Amino acid sequence: QQWQRAGWAEAVVSVLCETCHPSFSPAAMQGSAPRLLLLLAAAALLCPGRAQELVNEDVKRTLDLGTHLAKVTAEVTLGCTGPAAASSFLLAVEPELESRLAYLGVKGEGEEDGHLEIRESKVKGKSVKYYMVKLPSSLAPGSRTKVTIEAVYTHVLQPYPTHITQAEKQFVVFEGNHYFYSPYLTKTQTTRVKLASRNVESYTKLGNPTRSEDFIEYGPFKDIEPLSQDLLKVHYENNSPFLTIASMTRLIEVSHWGNIAVEETVDLKHTGAVLKGPFSRYDYQRQPDSGISSVKSFKTILPAAAQDVYYRDEIGNISTSHLLILDDSVELEIRPRFPLFGGWKTHYILGYNLPSYEYLYNLGDQYALKMRFIDHVFDEQLIDSLTVKIILPEGAKNIQVDSPYEIDRAEDELHYTYLDTFGRPVIVAHKNNLVDRKST
Repeated sequence: QQWQRAGWAEAVVSVLCETCHPSFSPAAMQGSAPRLLLLLAAAALLCPGRAQELVNEDVKRTLDLGTHLAKVTAEVTLGCTGPAAASSFLLAVEPELESRLAYLGVKGEGEEDGHLEIRESKVKGKSVKYYMVKLPSSLAPGSRTKVTIEAVYTHVLQPYPTHITQAEKQFVVFEGNHYFYSPYLTKTQTTRVKLASRNVESYTKLGNPTRSEDFIEYGPFKDIEPLSQDLLKVHYENNSPFLTIASMTRLIEVSHWGNIAVEETVDLKHTGAVLKGPFSRYDYQRQPDSGISSVKSFKTILPAAAQDVYYRDEIGNISTSHLLILDDSVELEIRPRFPLFGGWKTHYILGYNLPSYEYLYNLGDQYALKMRFIDHVFDEQLIDSLTVKIILPEGAKNIQVDSPYEIDRAEDELHYTYLDTFGRPVIVAHKNNLVDRKST
């Protein structure tokens, strides 16, 4: 019901349990795994089965292509044209983009932080994937309301050319839809495309668009039929860091003795244009624009109570990192042993300790641990595959997991360490295609 609200630090996964040890504290995770909906899609309607009872009176759509993520915002004015009030409307997802969806959220008129309830829905005789959004109040016949739809897509910006030398800049191609993909009639619509730079090789010219600096304006388009598609294509310069966490395992171990140990094993890859030819460190250090799309370092944000922080790989401790302690967080500047160019990978392990009293709650002999599902690893973060393991103290029983969004639970495991007899229970959860809620 609330999965669309999930931001990394907004949704809480609660793990409740009892323990035979009086000081034990089990687990509840907080986090946010965004489930994304490609928002070239999404429009309006209410009653499923009465597709023409609602119309999109006006749509103002913005495509932000300034990073390696594609973020779409649509401000939609819904009108109810039927004889009955509407309590919900439908969003449609373009079939070719379903697998790219990482986050979808819908806000009602006048709402800043709250999101409307959304759930997957099926429409008889239709193969398109739909989601139904519940309106905050029924929309009376002849009346209107405004909603804001936000979506984030991953891996939709493709490097072109696919291979570049160290001295070349990175160009990417985006392919989408000129129109707001909706199961209902759209009376008027505009589309604004924000790019990463003003250097544009080419773009489609439907409706004589206007271009200013790093923006392209399309429309207004009038009377767009339901589920209309027309190829929008832009080829432009984008030297943003195309960092992707290919896989990540986050281990949270709750101790009997007042400590929570967190360790993250990260496989990181630069998914931009692949480096062609040799790498010259001399040119890289001498020329400011050499390897302009490469990644030298990034900042990871840890909880304010984090202590005993370590950053290492198979070789050992990586000393090229800097730790900054702030009032509300701990900033760790991570600098890999070598800069990351397109196609290059790195692997590292990051760990720290937390005092359990800041994250554990109890009622009698029942305990709950509430903490982030994942930390802020870097700006505009993208995680292809995430595994979270929560190790509870030996003796924990009657374990319950309460998640406000969908996660894939694997079979519980047992973990053995010093002086254990029958093992510590381990909760295992998986999630794919994740972005930071703050990306929107």
